Amino acid sequence: MSVKRIIFLVLLAFIPVSLGAKFLEWGDLLIFIASGVAIIPLAAWLGTATEEIAVVVGPNLGGLLNATFGNATELIIAFIALRAGYVNVVKASITGSIIGNLLLVMGLSMFLGGIRYKEQTFQSLIARMNAAAMNLAVIAILVPTAVNYTSEGISQITLQNLSLAVAVVLIIVYFLTLLFSMKTHSYLYDIGVAEKNPTTHSENKPNLPLWIGVLLICTVFIAFESELLVDSLETATSELGLTALFTGVVVVPIIGNAAEHATAVTVAMKDKMDLSVTVAVGSTLQIALFVAPLLVIIGKILGKPMDLDFHPFELVAVAASVLIANSISSDGKSNWLEGTLLLATYAVLGFAFFFHPVIEGIG
Repeated sequence: MSVKRIIFLVLLAFIPVSLGAKFLEWGDLLIFIASGVAIIPLAAWLGTATEEIAVVVGPNLGGLLNATFGNATELIIAFIALRAGYVNVVKASITGSIIGNLLLVMGLSMFLGGIRYKEQTFQSLIARMNAAAMNLAVIAILVPTAVNYTSEGISQITLQNLSLAVAVVLIIVYFLTLLFSMKTHSYLYDIGVAEKNPTTHSENKPNLPLWIGVLLICTVFIAFESELLVDSLETATSELGLTALFTGVVVVPIIGNAAEHATAVTVAMKDKMDLSVTVAVGSTLQIALFVAPLLVIIGKILGKPMDLDFHPFELVAVAASVLIANSISSDGKSNWLEGTLLLATYAVLGFAFFFHPVIEGIG
């Protein structure tokens, strides 16, 4: 068993800790920390179950399954936060997931992989297509904000309707990217499959009922722990001296993406940068093109107003992240210095979000 699996098994102990903290009333801060840590191994096992099921059901359905459950943890947390009315935190978590994947995950992968190998390569063609899709995502979240700031007296309902229309376009584009990557141009994406799913070439296929059970159990526990996390969010962040903006941009995405982050960094250190970049950028695109617009639609259904009108500083951070990530990845090569530049950008933006008093409340 790998060290990573052992660590995730140990972290599962925080599930009973979070339950004890809740029912024995040990305080919101401990509940917040324990439930946040508990979500990390659950997300890891959810990802493993998805990959094992994908091996059995085949590449097409398996690819769709991976695309659907790839960011299930972030979606569950965001859904529960949205239902609780924490719209600012949800928006910030979208921003934070994009920034974290492009700067923190890809930066760590390039840095640690670059220390072990002088130069690593990945497909520049895929990088350029991903760059175009990320540019679309920036435009999509820029437009509602631009309309809001350039129009006098625009109503909230108008912004929500505009965001809903943009969300539909983004989801259509997302499914078209799936069609492109899994059907019409799947040969371009045939990378790292054996490394990510080692059981693919094994005679003994995964136990489908077992992994479906793991998938369902992990989803239920993630939902439960997310409830604990969100319920304790306001008090815990206040005790820690954190703003809603910083919590949403930094803390929540790290909790939801930790398992995926570990996978990207681990494969990069094995000189499989193609797979590492696919994990980091693929997760970014899924957040921008699927999770964010889906939350707009869910908010409409729940009666919890959710739009794509982000604070201008969040837009600056996303645009800066996409710009530097695209410029570094466009040549299909990476080294430790480029990883350092991405990490430095993340650190600068992280400090800015920490000191930026842009949002007073979390609702």
